[in-house]
Amino acid sequence: MTTGGIILCGGKSTRMGRDKATLPFGPELMLERIVRLLSEVVTPSRLVVAAAPGQSLPPLPPPLIVSRDEHPERGPLAGIVAGLAALPADVDAAYITSCDVPLLVPAFAARMFELLGDHDIAVPIETDQLHPLAAVYRTSVLAHARRLIAANQLRLRSLFDEVNTRFVPVDELRPVDPDLKTLLNLNRDEDYQAALRHIGA
Repeated sequence: MTTGGIILCGGKSTRMGRDKATLPFGPELMLERIVRLLSEVVTPSRLVVAAAPGQSLPPLPPPLIVSRDEHPERGPLAGIVAGLAALPADVDAAYITSCDVPLLVPAFAARMFELLGDHDIAVPIETDQLHPLAAVYRTSVLAHARRLIAANQLRLRSLFDEVNTRFVPVDELRPVDPDLKTLLNLNRDEDYQAALRHIGA
């Protein structure tokens, strides 16, 4: 399986009040950190940053691909479409993440690829909570996602219901990420400050 990666960074960040992609995090900006961590698992030339139209991005390494949302302000599903559409043709499946998970553990992404098996999507589930932006999607789901957007069905659960989806209990991921740090996204300033303290910044 040829693997790729997609980092979604086109959200409005209304609760944070600032563009999360350009927040400082230690010696890096948040997006730079996610690119570096995911590049430990995915070849940078098969890594896409999906951004909003006109969104300002920090300098990124040249092999990396930048894609702009085809359907602005339509939520994560639109970002997933933009990312999948921009991947090189040889990519079979991509790990999709947001840009606000600075404690991402690369081994978590690698394990999710392993757990995909013959499914179309593998998504972590914790009790009833799904984590669709810490999941692996086959590129073949692009057509399904586009049809859902055209029908104004923007919930990611609609995509999961339409294709062969594996729901991965988070306990299966604790051997590689015991505290599930990969799932800690930063929505508010207090989340950001807590994550900085975690790395001693």
